[in-house]
Amino acid sequence: MKIVTDWRAVAPDLHGAAVAIGNFDGLHLGHQALLTATRRQAEAMGAPFGVVTFEPHPRAFFAPEAPPFRLTPARAKAHILQEFGVEILHQVDFDAELAAMTPEAFVDRVLVEGLGISHLAAGADFRFGAGRTGDMAFLGRVGPERGFSVQSVPLIEGPQGVELSSSAARRALAAGRPEEAARILGRPHRIEGVVSKGDQRGRTIGFPTANIGLDGLQPLAFGVYAVRARLAKEPGEIGAGVEEDQGGRGPLWRGVANLGLRPTFAGAAPRLEVHLFDVEENLYDRTLIVEMIAFLRPERKFDGLEALKAQIQADSQEARRLLAEA
Repeated sequence: MKIVTDWRAVAPDLHGAAVAIGNFDGLHLGHQALLTATRRQAEAMGAPFGVVTFEPHPRAFFAPEAPPFRLTPARAKAHILQEFGVEILHQVDFDAELAAMTPEAFVDRVLVEGLGISHLAAGADFRFGAGRTGDMAFLGRVGPERGFSVQSVPLIEGPQGVELSSSAARRALAAGRPEEAARILGRPHRIEGVVSKGDQRGRTIGFPTANIGLDGLQPLAFGVYAVRARLAKEPGEIGAGVEEDQGGRGPLWRGVANLGLRPTFAGAAPRLEVHLFDVEENLYDRTLIVEMIAFLRPERKFDGLEALKAQIQADSQEARRLLAEA
């Protein structure tokens, strides 16, 4: 998958894609229905299958001091889209210039002159342009005039009436219900990040951990989780503003993880500490994709390392049992 980060300088050989457009935070089942419709249209047209999304998320641009809310930062989103078969990912800079564009200017400057799209698909409720004044009816009128077809994809309802929205997934994760979030997302929720060196206390008691920071991410319920994890393959540079992303298809490991402040040691910032079962590979400075499978218990403070070690052993046994069933 090619990742394009500069809409003002898109190479001609990347023009002509059939694209889905949106923020796609979390890439839940509703988003996936849109992607499926777009992919089918791309195949019918013989066009590349593309996605147009925005970085930073517009909500973060307009309210930079708001609490973290992202389910899928840029790289995590790219890995999921790669797995979905997307060939070209346009990460459009959401800056002051873009925020001030009228719907007409966005269509002409970004979609036509910049990206050179052949087809645009979006959810029926898609809004864009300054003041969110552009909608699908507007695109349906001007698209054919500008040389691209337009597809409005109806919103869908999840299984058993589950609300398919990023907000619903955030609520489930904040309440410690990863299984509910998985029904919305169509897969377990992932936390992805570069493994850094921590305090290395886990190693001293026989439970080494891979430590991942949580800056900018939607807060999950603090506690202990049964998890699965694998390494992500990092993209290689192939040109100015373009990367080739190979996704992440390494071995899938099982483990147990603590997400929170580590109250036994008075941690200052939340992080994810992952203990992988029967894995001895050096993970430092590599990107790990962690799937949150089940919530085991809330985070708590222990009276010393021995009490903590005993609880980790119990948590590991329970995680192994749940993951075997899953």
